Amino acid sequence: MIPVKTVAVIGCGTVGASWAALFLAHGLDVQATDPSPEAEAYLRRFVVRATAQLAELGLTGTGKLSFSPKLADALQGADFVQENAPEKEALKQQLLADIDDLLPPDVIVAGSTSSLLRSRLVVRCRYPERHITAHPFNPPHLVPLVELVGADADVVERAAAFYRGIGRRPVILRREMAGHLANRLASAVWREAIYMVEQGVASVADIDAAMAYGPGLRWSIMGPHMTYHLGGGDGGIAHYLSHLGASQVRRWAALGTPVFDGDTQRQLVEGVAEEAGDSSVADLEAARDAALIALLKLRPQIR
Repeated sequence: MIPVKTVAVIGCGTVGASWAALFLAHGLDVQATDPSPEAEAYLRRFVVRATAQLAELGLTGTGKLSFSPKLADALQGADFVQENAPEKEALKQQLLADIDDLLPPDVIVAGSTSSLLRSRLVVRCRYPERHITAHPFNPPHLVPLVELVGADADVVERAAAFYRGIGRRPVILRREMAGHLANRLASAVWREAIYMVEQGVASVADIDAAMAYGPGLRWSIMGPHMTYHLGGGDGGIAHYLSHLGASQVRRWAALGTPVFDGDTQRQLVEGVAEEAGDSSVADLEAARDAALIALLKLRPQIR
């Protein structure tokens, strides 16, 4: 694999700006583009804040950041492309086709789509095999996960090697599925959380606390399969399944599907407002990021 020195970041919203900050902190040059007239100012403000956060984690690279409203300028000389356009299939299809026409065929194009299917996004591309999905969890500069989906195993592994090199934890899907892995898992939990609000089981704040102070703590260390493996004691997952598997089946049967109507949404909005109290979205983001940084500092000790 040709070493990546310059990354083109296409789309500079929250996700694109976060990717850009991460690349810069690892000493990579970033050539960014976005058609919005406010994009460059937003990108540079975000990078300043994120750079300070990444420095707390020991990442002090000094990559060069440049911005152009023209796609061709951002792609010129790029070794890797991180695309972050809005989640609109037709828009992404055209954008990826335009990118495809402007790049040498061996440059990987990674898309940050959270739910769209890669196979549908590359239908207009001349070199579809070099296009992959590389879905991060927000904010990408602090959350290590990146989900990879591709049609060419070599391209996917080259991308995985690149992301490992910048401290990410790539997971590879064996086949594409809407929502990939993590969003499907998160959506399953949130659906049940909403159902419990709808059914009047507990407040929004207490449901959040039940996750954050219980399973969430364990799941930040290891996933559900390994957690249940430990739940089986010395016998591990085999013992758990043989003795408690039936109880899981009973719980699955009791899970609900909420009616996502106006009343349910009103309860969620009011419950979140009560839980947030006087904290603004910016306050909550800052608290989240500070906690993520603290967790990341601990992470090497618990691998």
